[in-house]
Formats: sequence, C-alpha cells, structure tokens
Amino acid sequence: MNKRFKSLIVSSFLLTGMLSFSVEVENLSAPTEVVLELVKKYQLEQVDFNYVKKAINQGNRNGVNAVLIDARPEIKYQKGTIPSSLNIPDTKFDEYYSVLKDIPMDKELIVYCGGYNCTKSPIVAQKLKEKGHTNVKVYSAGEPEWNKLSYLEIDTSVIKVFQENNSAFIVDARPYPKYLQETIPGAISIPDTNLLKLVGRFPIDKTEKIVIFCGGYTCEKSHIIANKLVSLDYKDVTVYAGGLPAWKEAGLATTASSKSITEEKKVVKKEQFSKNGLKLGSDDGSVDGEWLKKAILEDKVPSYIQIVDVTAPNEFKNGYIKGAINIEASKLNAKELLEKLPKNKTIVFNCTTGGRAIEAWSKLKDAKVDMSEIYYLDANIVCKDNNCKIDVNEPLL
Repeated sequence: MNKRFKSLIVSSFLLTGMLSFSVEVENLSAPTEVVLELVKKYQLEQVDFNYVKKAINQGNRNGVNAVLIDARPEIKYQKGTIPSSLNIPDTKFDEYYSVLKDIPMDKELIVYCGGYNCTKSPIVAQKLKEKGHTNVKVYSAGEPEWNKLSYLEIDTSVIKVFQENNSAFIVDARPYPKYLQETIPGAISIPDTNLLKLVGRFPIDKTEKIVIFCGGYTCEKSHIIANKLVSLDYKDVTVYAGGLPAWKEAGLATTASSKSITEEKKVVKKEQFSKNGLKLGSDDGSVDGEWLKKAILEDKVPSYIQIVDVTAPNEFKNGYIKGAINIEASKLNAKELLEKLPKNKTIVFNCTTGGRAIEAWSKLKDAKVDMSEIYYLDANIVCKDNNCKIDVNEPLL
C-alpha cells in the first residue's frame, strides 16, 4: 500500500414525511435496494462485522483467515481501510487484480466498500468469481461500520501529513532497543510487551488521534495495541501497517538518517476559492464539503455550480440533490465525459459515498483536462426524491 501515494438539520417547519425519511436514512442497517439487487443477482453471501473481525484475527496480513478486498478508489483506501485489506477498485479491476496473483483460487475473499449504499463491493465480487475465485463474500456494511466499531489502517501519505503537522499521537510498538536505533521522528516508544505498564502514557482525551506502527505488514505489535485501545474506548485509533520499512522505502527521514527533518519548507499559499467562487476543500480536487452541504440544504447552491450525479440512472431516479443532472461517468471515457458536461459551469461530481465522484474527477485529470472548475464532493449521500442526508467525509489535510 505504501507504494501508492480521510447531519441533516431538520427544521421545525419540515413536513412530517421528510422527518420520517431523515430518521430512516440515519438508521440505515441493511443494503439499499440497488445494492441488494446486485447481491441477489450475483448470488453473493453477505457477512457481518463479527464475521470479518474473526476472519482477520489480529489484523496483520500474515495471520488472516480470509483476504479482505477494499473496492473503493485508491485515495479512499489510503486514507483508511480495514486492517490487512488489499485494494482492487471496481473501475480499475484489471489493473489492480495482480495483488491476488499468489492467492489460491479457493481462498476466502471478503469484498467491501463504502457502506450499505455502495455498489462497488458486489461488482468486484462478481468480477472475482468470473476470474475463477470460488469463495467470495461481501461485507455490505463496509468501512463506515468498521470505522465506528474498530480501527482503520492508513497509508504512508496519511501518517506523513500527521507527522508534519504534529496532529497525531504517534506510537512505535517495537522493542525499545529498536526504537533507539531508528524510528519515525516524533514517535514515542510504547512496546506492546510493556503495554499494561505504560498504558498511562496514552492521552487522557480519548478522542485524540492515535497512530501506531511497528515493523511492517507482517508485524502484529501495532494491531495488539490498537485493539487494546479500542477496548479502552479510544475513538480515533489507526495503524500504519507499512511501519518503519514503508516509511524508509518512501525516502522519508528517520531519527537515524542524515536527511534533516528541520529543513525550511517553502510556503505555498493555497487558494481558498476557485475563479468562479467555489470554496475549495483541503484535498486536491475537492469542494469544501460543509460549505456545499449548507448551500444544498438551504437551497442556495450558486447558479454557476452544476452538480453532476455520476451514479447509474436507476440509482439517480430514487433520489438526488436538487438541481443535479445525471451522467453515469463509469460508462464513459474522459473525452465522452467531458463532452457531456455543461459548458461555462463549475462542475461538482457527487455519488453515494464519494468514491465514484473521485474516480470521475481523476479520469479527467489523468486525461490532462483543464480542472480549474471541475471538482468532487467527498460525502456519504442518501436521497429520497430531493430530500438528502449528507455526511461529509473527513479530508486528509
């Protein structure tokens, strides 16, 4: 993974029907009709959180009973995935399928994506079956449920941001002598073997962001500590599974390297708005999700913005953001997609979980299209007619 560099406000005057819909969406506890149709069509067995938890054992890649497949775009995978997962995005299946080249065809595979309204997992599961894999299941609740109940695994690019901004409590779970030899700058030493003795070193505030690492993808020490912290009700625990080996492979400074980590950085002023006036998000290509969400819910989306829902037509007809148009981007190449976009508008792609919106934006960027007024909304969105619940995903930066 290191080689591939994370409430609808119901006003008192709203209609009773809309209020009921809001509650129903918030308590979504089963696949949507669209997802369920695919699960049934492809004859896929569904599994739950406890099944997945048991399947990955401690969490390191060497100890799993089943191989987990994250079907979301790579950027989503990097920002936070279920421990031990491999990444095979549905739109780049053939390109990423090679990660399974050493996996036996009868090995259990569990595919997941962005939750109960995400279609990517059944799509990838079916493609795996077509390749000849005989034991493929889907975890429909996916990353959102897992994130609420356990901890996630992050990529080098993410911990690098945390380290540079001093925005996380970084823990080296290896033996203390190894820590003294070399570690990630800013990390503190809490070996898993001394956890009970040193647990008091963890923040009192249990909402503090904590990142734990050790000796790489086959090392279980970071997972041992992460599981313990989750049991102690810490809310924002992640594991940097690539660990010190991945950090060094990325060419980043360690406490033992000669490369200075105190080099003066060139300050680049980041623009806050696009030329047309759209408020930019922290991540490259993103709109400020809370800014746009407020505009949508107040029915005040600026006229220069055209929201483009990139989901399939049958998903779109069930509900969409007011004023949005539907273009199923996954069916089009970059040129075809660009030709269908309204001219002289600021484009914002959206979907149900943010994944397909990011893919549409990336498709145009990879084709060297002028992206100055093309963006994506990274959010979980469920709509009934034009009544939408929008939960903005946390940006990386």
